[in-house]
Order: sequence, then C-alpha cells, then structure tokens
Amino acid sequence: MTTITCIEDLRVLAKRRVPRMFYDYADSGSWTEGTYRANEADFQKIKLRQRVAVNLENRSVRTTMIGEDVAMPVALAPVGLTGMQHADGEILAARAAEKFGVPFTLSTMSVCSIEDIAAHTSRPFWFQLYVMRDRSFGERLIERARAARCSALMLTLDLQILGQRHKDLKNGLTAPPKPTLANLLNLATKPRWCLGMLGTRRHQFGNVVGHVEGVENMASLASWTNSQFDPALNWGDVEWIKKRWGGKLILKGIQDPEDARHAADSGADALIVSNHGGRQLDGAASSIEALPPIVDAVGSRIEVWMDGGIRSGQDVLKALALGARGTLIGRAFVYGLGAMGEAGVTRALEIIRNELDLTMAFCGRTNVRDIDRSVLLPGTLPRSAA
Repeated sequence: MTTITCIEDLRVLAKRRVPRMFYDYADSGSWTEGTYRANEADFQKIKLRQRVAVNLENRSVRTTMIGEDVAMPVALAPVGLTGMQHADGEILAARAAEKFGVPFTLSTMSVCSIEDIAAHTSRPFWFQLYVMRDRSFGERLIERARAARCSALMLTLDLQILGQRHKDLKNGLTAPPKPTLANLLNLATKPRWCLGMLGTRRHQFGNVVGHVEGVENMASLASWTNSQFDPALNWGDVEWIKKRWGGKLILKGIQDPEDARHAADSGADALIVSNHGGRQLDGAASSIEALPPIVDAVGSRIEVWMDGGIRSGQDVLKALALGARGTLIGRAFVYGLGAMGEAGVTRALEIIRNELDLTMAFCGRTNVRDIDRSVLLPGTLPRSAA
C-alpha cells in the first residue's frame, strides 16, 4: 500500500473505499461549491516568512482550548453521518482523538449515539446541538450530554434551513442506503465497507431514532428532520440554551463581525468562524477570509476559533497567525476515517501535528502560543486583514 504522507493521500484512499453517496456527502458543498473550494484555495494564497539561525530546540505545539489542555490547537469538528464513512465511525474517531489528546465533537446527526461515545471513551467529549422545533427533544439531548459528562456544548447557528447540495439530491442520500440498482452496484465495489457494516448494529441516527415519538425507522426520521430544523432560532434561544446547559458553550457558524459581537455578548466561551464547510450559503466568504475582522472585533472578549478548508498543519498555523486561538478539522479526519478507520484518524492528526511543528520551526518559532501575523509574508494576507 502507498505510504500515507499527507491528507490528500487519505482523501484518495477514502474515495476508493467509501460508498459514493457518503463520500460525496462529506466532500461536497452547496450549489456551485464556490465557497467550498474557496475555503481551501484562500489558504494557499497566504505565504509564510522563512527565518533562519534561530534555536529551534524544545518546540511545543501544546496549548489550551476553553481551558482544556490539547496536544495541538485542533479539535475534531462535528460531522453528521460519520458512522457511514466507516462502521462505528464516531466511536473510532472519538477514540483516536482521546489517545492523541485533542477534543472530539459528536454531531446531533451522528450514527453512534451520545451514550455510545461515552461507553467507549474515558475522556469528556463535546456535543454539538441543533435547535429543533421540538424543544423538549432539545432539552433531552442537553440532559443526555450532561449525563455523558460532555465538557462543552457546541451550538450550530447556521443550519436553521438546509442548504441545497446537488450531489446529495442526485445520490438520493439515506442512511442506510436504499437498495437501488445504482447503490447496489456501487456497494459491490466496496467490500471492506460492507463487511464492516455487517458487523455493527449502528446504521441510523443514534441520537434520534428511539428518542423521538413516532420516529422508528429511516422513512419516519426523514420526514421528522425535514420539519424539525427551526428557522425561528434567534439570540434569545442561545440565552435559553446557555442557561439550560450551565456549562461551557461554543457557538459555531459565525461569519460576520456583528454576529460575533452578539456571540461575545451572549456569554459563550468560544465562537467558531465557519461557513459549514461551504455546505450552506454558496458565495459566502471563505472562513480564513472572514476570520481577521472577527478577531479584531471580539478577540479580546471571547476565544475565536476557525473551521473550514484546513487540510494541513500549515493551514492551522496560518489561522493562528491571523488570530484564531484554535481550529477544527472535519473533512481532514473524515478522509482518514473512511480510508483506514481509527488508524486513519490518528494518521490525519499525526500529519497535521508534524506539518504544524515543522512549519512553525521554519518560521522561527518554537511555541505555538507565540505565532502571530509576523510569520506571514506581508502583501499575501486576506484582504480583510489589510
């Protein structure tokens, strides 16, 4: 097998091993996918300042995120249907994150449940919450996260309505896949994936099925979720959730400085500059473009993190240089999971840490906490940082 040296190697292998509808679900954006592509491309425009003759001994990429010690300023982002990239995918990713020393975030729309993750890990994880019209269901999710000893609640704010993702519609995305001829022919080319799925009972949305009255199978789940994302979500709901949860709160999906000020005023512990991986509003700014003005607006009041387009440790360093206190990776770890299971997630984290460490050294820094804009080449920063 080809030696895995970068995230792109994992992506190529995942594309071979994961059924098309689930690979496309992870590796696509809405409409023209312009924002999805810009998330990656805008990182490449930013250039680094190489420095020499600096003592580079005793380097460290360890830091903290909302007071939690982390092996590097990277957390695993919440990704729906992770358990369809690989059997028991959320459990495997959580285990890899725990062993590596970075936070794992479980999505509301995960295949493995909150209780599954708690039973298979010993380190507290984070739980991502979608606000549903059925507030009692949301309350129960919060209570379940508390019972599982989750150390933070991540509230996603940019999915009140669902962006149109052409590939998902064309593929007829469901979990598990419908037994159509096209799906069966595609599954026949993925024996490793099929064998794994035969070995687990986790094939549907574990946080929902069996926890909502009238939702017992995929058909009833689909109609429930289509009607449940709440377009009325507002800052008053954020205040209600913060009080109900009572613990550390992270707000995900901030793209505008005015919204960032609302987030800081809400008393949340961190906000995440994110455009949902380019899967919601196509045509929105890339996350790295949106980051600097948000840092300037509220960076002294709340931890600002960023998510979207990170495919390397160099991308992490660039985000930190532009003021982020932490980053999240979604597709990068999902590629690893689809390619090699738990070992693939670990490999993705190793790659990013190694690239971050080496790039930091080439830029003349020995501690990740000391990274600032001076490591970037003037004239190549995002326009928003000028």
